[in-house]
Amino acid sequence: MSMRAYNFNPGPAALPLEVLQKAQETFVDYNGIGMSLTEISHRSKEYEALNRETQELMLELLGLSSGYQVLFLGGGASMQFSMIPLNFLKPGKVGSYLVTGSFSEKAYQDAKIVGEAVITASNKETNWRSLPKAGDLRIDPNSAYVHMTTNNTIEGSQWSDIPETGDIPLIGDMTSGILSRPIDAHKFAMIYAGAQKNLGPAGVTVAVIRDDLLQEEPKHVPVMLRYTTHAKNQSLYNTPPVHSIYVVNLMLKWVKENGGVEAMEKQNVAKTKLLYDVIDASGGFYTGNIAADSRSIMNVTFRLPSEELEKAFVKESEKNNFVGLAGHRSVGGIRASAYNAVPYEACAALAEFMVDFQKRNG
Repeated sequence: MSMRAYNFNPGPAALPLEVLQKAQETFVDYNGIGMSLTEISHRSKEYEALNRETQELMLELLGLSSGYQVLFLGGGASMQFSMIPLNFLKPGKVGSYLVTGSFSEKAYQDAKIVGEAVITASNKETNWRSLPKAGDLRIDPNSAYVHMTTNNTIEGSQWSDIPETGDIPLIGDMTSGILSRPIDAHKFAMIYAGAQKNLGPAGVTVAVIRDDLLQEEPKHVPVMLRYTTHAKNQSLYNTPPVHSIYVVNLMLKWVKENGGVEAMEKQNVAKTKLLYDVIDASGGFYTGNIAADSRSIMNVTFRLPSEELEKAFVKESEKNNFVGLAGHRSVGGIRASAYNAVPYEACAALAEFMVDFQKRNG
C-alpha cells in the first residue's frame, strides 16, 4: 500500500485507517449475510440493529442517557439552517443567532426567510477574530431558540464556554467540533452535525433533539422537513444513507475504543499546539487569524507575508505529501483541519515543514 497522505482536508476529511479497513472488510459481505450493506433493505433486521446501535453510541459519547432522540437526516448541516426555523420559529417569536462565522451567518439568513430572526451577538466587525464572551450575551426573552456554531470551520475559532440560555432552547451546529472535546450536552435542546468532518463520510447529518422539542407536529411544514416525522420513524421514514451511517457507527466505536471524548481532546490540544507554537514563534512570518483565546483545536488558520508565499507554501506542501492546506476561497491564507482522525504524526510533520519553509523564505 502506498504511503497515506497527510490529510488536512476541511471536509470530507480524514478517517482513521482502522475504520476504512473495517468498512472495506465488510463491504462485500456484511456479517455473513451474503450481501453488502449498500444492497440490503433499510427495513431489514440487520440494518435496524445497526441504526439503533449507532443512535445509542451517539448518546453515550455525548453523555446523554435519556430524554433525547438521535436522527439521521439528509441535506447536510446546511439543510438544518432552514429546518430549524421551519420547525421551531413560531409567529410572534424570534430566532436569536450568535453570528461568529460564515456558516452561522448562513443559518441566520435562512431563518430570516422563514420568520423573524435577530443577531444576538456577532464578531464580524473584527473580521471574526475574537468570539463574544458567553457571559456578556443579552438574549431576547421572546426567543424561540438561540442558535450557535460551536466551532467555526472556515475562520478557525471555537467557543470555549457554552452560554447559559435558561428556559430558551439552545441549538448548536457542531459540524466541525462534535466529539472533539467534552461539552455539557445537557445545555443544548438540539445538537446537529454534518458527518463529513468528525463523524464519517458525507451523506448523513446527525441531529440530537430533546424530547420536548418534538411534542408538537408543525402541520404547516412539508412532511419530510418535520423533525417529528423522522423521530416517529426512527429515521427510517425514507431510505437513509445506509453505508454512511455504518461508517458513522465504526467512527463512534473508534472514539470509544480510543479513550472517548476526553482522550480525543487531549490529543487534539497536543496536535494543534505543535502548529500554534510554530506560528507564535515565527516572529510574524506566520500570523494566526484568530485571537489566542478563541482558537480552534480543529481548524488552524494563518497567513504568510504575501499571497505569493501562500501559493508557494501550498504548492510545496503538496509535493511533500500534505493535502488540503489552502484556506477557504472566501478568506484565503492557510488552513490545517486537524479533526479527530488526523494523527499526531501528521501535525508534527506539518510543524517541521512550516519551520523549514520559513528558514528558506523568511
